[in-house]
Amino acid sequence: MTTQKYKCLLLVAMVLFTFHPCFAIDDAARIAKRDAILAQITGAIRPQKQLSITSFGAKGDGKKDCKPAFDKAMKRAARIGGAHIVVPAGEYLLNGPIHLVSNVCLELQEGATLKFSSDPKHYLPVVKTGWEGTFLQNYSPFIYGYQLENVSIIGKGAIDGNAGATFATWKSNQKKGQQLTREMNHKEVPVGERNFGEGYWLRPHLIQFFDCKNITIEDVFITNSPFWCIHLLQSENIICRGIRYDAKLINNDGIDPEYTRNLLIENIEFNNGDDNVAIKCGRDNDGWKTNRPSENIIIRNCKFKGLHGVVLGSEMSSGVQNVFVENCTYGGYCKRGIFIKTNPDRGGFIRDIYVNNCEFGEVEDLFYVTSMYAGEGMDNNHFTEVHDIYVKDLRCKKANVAALVLQGTEAKPIYNVYFENVNIDEAGVGLSFSNTKMIGVTNCNLGGYVGVPSTASKKDNIFAK
Repeated sequence: MTTQKYKCLLLVAMVLFTFHPCFAIDDAARIAKRDAILAQITGAIRPQKQLSITSFGAKGDGKKDCKPAFDKAMKRAARIGGAHIVVPAGEYLLNGPIHLVSNVCLELQEGATLKFSSDPKHYLPVVKTGWEGTFLQNYSPFIYGYQLENVSIIGKGAIDGNAGATFATWKSNQKKGQQLTREMNHKEVPVGERNFGEGYWLRPHLIQFFDCKNITIEDVFITNSPFWCIHLLQSENIICRGIRYDAKLINNDGIDPEYTRNLLIENIEFNNGDDNVAIKCGRDNDGWKTNRPSENIIIRNCKFKGLHGVVLGSEMSSGVQNVFVENCTYGGYCKRGIFIKTNPDRGGFIRDIYVNNCEFGEVEDLFYVTSMYAGEGMDNNHFTEVHDIYVKDLRCKKANVAALVLQGTEAKPIYNVYFENVNIDEAGVGLSFSNTKMIGVTNCNLGGYVGVPSTASKKDNIFAK
């Protein structure tokens, strides 16, 4: 080999080593990217004028229907350009939803509880919403904001969906309605013709912001949700902070961002009957047509407890990118710590995911990425691009089934994934990678740390074996 050829090859090798993303995690670049996103997240501007809900006829006795009082308060706030509506201690029965208006701060003071009716008829007529990644019209969310700006829900009070006796029992009846939503999605039926509600058994969300911007949800306690607890649909510039959960009914996801950008989730104590945070971005045709990724999402300083800590998918057909999970720990058991899931029905992409300095106790799987979720769509060809995932300083006491799992497809292997300083005390399967390429692993101990090797001794009894 000539000296010139050798120099050229050496130069190529140096370039690959220097710039290939799998050789190292660039903390400075990650922090700069995260901080640039944080600078764009301000949440809501809170109005100065205060109104007390009691001045509109509400009584915190748990008996009187306070929905008319909340409706009057919202009309007043809209008329005067915004208001800080104070709900003092007491139990406020609501026979129907609260429909928010722009420039409102709803403060639930310590000892205050909003207790919603369990009668489904109180949440009709239907409103524009989304259900498992499909746009449609369905029962109103219990607290609902559509095309609003500058809305806050704050305070140490509680939001009680009171859904255990009715909505929580509906899942066994929802299959027909669920399949119809998917058929309408695939056939691209106009949203105005996707009318559900009574007879379809599709549970409404507890809190939903749809096509909104500048939102803050802070400190409130959430329990007994009919379906997902907080659904952030096609919205942006949102802060969810200090929320507390005891929401263990069926599919009580904590926070579901969908087509959402510029979101900060921090200092939250999750305790949910499903995913803690589930980042979504539309299902199949609706997702591809909307073409708006969920992006710029920061999850930090949270305590996870429930089915899964952080999930990306499976409804993510518009794509998910720029997600940061940092400095989080566990408040109890999670089936999976971090779960990224898609399949050949979905398309889209998942990229630029950063997990840094997180810890779990006992899980089934610690970090699981699959492009074959639920075995669905394996005869389809809408493969998802999954790449550029960076995991550093991840710890776990016990992973009963698997520590690190990557499952790509032959058509779209998972690529550019890097693990650094992953330490698991006990693990079933330490590592399982299939249909992957350009994977980096540095300083990882999956199932315990192995010290220096033993020297040969009589105990080995080599020739007798």
